[in-house]
Amino acid sequence: MTEAAQVSSLIRHLDFVIRDTFCLVQSCVEAENSRMSTIAATEFLPIVATGAATRDFMVVSLHDVAPSNQQIANTIVSELARRGVSVCSLLVVPDYHHQGLSTRNQEFVSWLRALEADGHEIVIHGYFHERPRRAKESLHDKFLTRFYTEQEGEFYDLGYEEALSRITRARDDFCASGLKSRGFVAPAWLLSKEAERAARDAGMEYTTRLHKVCDLRAGDEFAARSIVYSIRRNWRRGISRICNATLFRYLEGRPLLRISIHPPDYSHPAVWRQVTGMIEKAIGSRTATTYQDWIAQQRLRRGM
Repeated sequence: MTEAAQVSSLIRHLDFVIRDTFCLVQSCVEAENSRMSTIAATEFLPIVATGAATRDFMVVSLHDVAPSNQQIANTIVSELARRGVSVCSLLVVPDYHHQGLSTRNQEFVSWLRALEADGHEIVIHGYFHERPRRAKESLHDKFLTRFYTEQEGEFYDLGYEEALSRITRARDDFCASGLKSRGFVAPAWLLSKEAERAARDAGMEYTTRLHKVCDLRAGDEFAARSIVYSIRRNWRRGISRICNATLFRYLEGRPLLRISIHPPDYSHPAVWRQVTGMIEKAIGSRTATTYQDWIAQQRLRRGM
């Protein structure tokens, strides 16, 4: 491909990513239905209470959970509970930025077990949550791994064997610590096709991307854009707040509302006020749930 063609292709890609990231367009992916029997669905996970089946749902996920941010993460979980979000999906990094295995911190593991016993979900979130720069990266790669995310797209271009090794290692470590992890979410939702195949082969039941939830076992995909903030710079925070206000209104009529929180969000009052304001408005008409329970209910519905 000529340099001019590469630039043209990159511009088209940047236009899509920026519009998607800042909520100026919505990309809805319709997947083919892959029916499962009710028996197969009930083998998966706890079933969402039937009394809530007629309501819409909200999944609040807390990303990048690790021993180094346990205190702030616990504060966020408590703040969410005060606002009616009794359960959420906790995206735990096995070895955040090579700081050491999370499962070796017994205080952290005990905290996660207690949360899991209360109905929260433990999700595998990458492994190191870090992607070193590569030699001879394309402009496309640089944009996604350095601008869209700050060198944290660990599974963006990871090959099958390495992805499978990291996911199974995390799964086994979590299991040995008494944690039941059935979902895998890549850092920044950047997941190569080979890495997604590895997640499926590692026995992960589902994954999520920025604009959809994917049932890896059934092969179903559900369009559901997540609300998320970029807070690294003042201008990013400002744009995030403006766009998320619009996005929230757009998503109000959708059956699944996703709100993704990162620990640093709590340290920015304007961002946190907007997050809690959206949650308080949504909780009156939605049932707070986890990804694993929401997937379980979709399987039951499709198996009827």
